[in-house]
Amino acid sequence: MKITIITVSFNSEATIKQTIDSVLAQDYPNVEYIVVDGASKDGTVDILKSYGDRIKYISEKDKGIYDALNKGLKLATGDVVGTIGSDDFLPNSSVLGHVAEAFIQTGKDVIYGDLQYINPDNDEKIVRYWSSGEYKVENWLKGWMPPHLSCYIKREAFVKYGNYITDFTCSGDYELMLRMMYKHRLSAGYIPEVLMTMRNGGTSTASWKHRYRANMEDRRAWELNQLQPKWYTLWMKPLSKISQLFT
Repeated sequence: MKITIITVSFNSEATIKQTIDSVLAQDYPNVEYIVVDGASKDGTVDILKSYGDRIKYISEKDKGIYDALNKGLKLATGDVVGTIGSDDFLPNSSVLGHVAEAFIQTGKDVIYGDLQYINPDNDEKIVRYWSSGEYKVENWLKGWMPPHLSCYIKREAFVKYGNYITDFTCSGDYELMLRMMYKHRLSAGYIPEVLMTMRNGGTSTASWKHRYRANMEDRRAWELNQLQPKWYTLWMKPLSKISQLFT
């Protein structure tokens, strides 16, 4: 089984080396790594060049993160596709091996796990832990979703059900997973371990303003797929994150 990992970057010279190194350090041998850079102005491209043929990359202007992810999907040749942010990293060298093993043993279309957030200035300080739990399709109505960056999907699902919708700004990942896992009922399996370490912050979590925008886009995701949430579904989604915080 070949696993493709896609990273989208822009002016990421401070963190992207750690990201790339965490992928290249995996003990699973059949990994394709693609970086889609948005024409960075800092030293990001120089870092990408330094890896030679160990990674594939392009650097050009894009229309946002979901357009960039679609560019990566167009280049992908793996059986399974996962994503990792340019300031995030895989927590250990066994992650992709465990993902491949889960796909092979379960025959599922999607495999996901847990995610931990760290202080952006201290890699050792965990500030939030996202425990996903076993998959139950009805949990989508309770505001549940798997962490996008710990979610691996068979590439054939993108061929069959489509890629990311590019006019979303922060909930395109939610829409894609809702479409594939809830609307089209892709089968999913859970690995009860951390599959991704993410620096706290990001497009959909950086502020209440972003959270409001994400909520509006979440509503649109249901509408586009002609799905009907419960009255509480989209309120439960952000509220469920409170229990993930470390105090």
